[in-house]
Amino acid sequence: MSIPLVIICGPTAVGKTDISIDIAKRLNTSIISADSMQIYKYMNIGTAKISYEEMKGIKHYLIDEVDPKTPFSVAEFQKLAKEYILKIYNQEKIPLIVGGTGLYINSIIYDMDFSKSDSDDSIRKQLEQEALEYGPEFIHNKLKDIDSSVAERIHPNNVKRVIRALEIYIKTGEQIGNFKKDIKLNSEYHPIIIILNRHRQNLYDRINKRVDLMIENGLIDEVKNLLSLGYHENMTSMQGIGYKEIIKYLKGEYSLEEAIYIIKRDSRRYAKRQLTWFKRYSNAKWFNIDDFSNRNDLIYNILQYVEGNLKLMKK
Repeated sequence: MSIPLVIICGPTAVGKTDISIDIAKRLNTSIISADSMQIYKYMNIGTAKISYEEMKGIKHYLIDEVDPKTPFSVAEFQKLAKEYILKIYNQEKIPLIVGGTGLYINSIIYDMDFSKSDSDDSIRKQLEQEALEYGPEFIHNKLKDIDSSVAERIHPNNVKRVIRALEIYIKTGEQIGNFKKDIKLNSEYHPIIIILNRHRQNLYDRINKRVDLMIENGLIDEVKNLLSLGYHENMTSMQGIGYKEIIKYLKGEYSLEEAIYIIKRDSRRYAKRQLTWFKRYSNAKWFNIDDFSNRNDLIYNILQYVEGNLKLMKK
């Protein structure tokens, strides 16, 4: 029998953290984070990381587990998440996965084997060197020559994703589009996917307010501290939205107003991309938080959906 999983996902600032705590308490379970930034230690404000107090006694995995100088891949996430899923399930609990990093969620619900494409990093290093020497446009044009449809969906400045697509092609001979199409659902698990959303303007207002709060709460000092500890802008962790802009501000490349504007703008764009990604989950249930008159009503409806699916599994 497949292991049941409850997955709560949604765009940045939608309210996943608070709602997931309520759901975890009702299900008497632990949470596995599917967030590519909250995995890093010392990066709390810019990642909107849940605090120990906010956890309210709920055990969380894959938060604060990796040093920012260490790149953390989706393959590593998949390996650790599977271990934690089994650990929670062996405690006779239903694992709860919460986050907004779509590729992390895909690595669990789909049968994705990273061993072929991750066993040798020499190609990645070569592509990284080319990006450094010749610029992002150079390697983006390489991708365009191989798979123009994928190149159109990846911004030239998103060097990491461009390199990943090229790496898959070079190692497997497959375009990344084909690589994704061939992926089947992972039969190990039975995912119950819940997607949280809000009306667009409300979501964007929440994003803008969250950025203002990050600045008020000391994001600039957090970045200064990270830099003083030896972490630098070329590290994957420091490329996250909020961190790279504040670094540019500290270097005098942006005014503070420009940095804040760009963080807000890029966070809104990121939320839009997340929603586009989650729309691919045809078997998911969407909950628009703004459509519920109160929080208890929302939690009740989510739990009803989860329990209904669990009953169907047992038949």
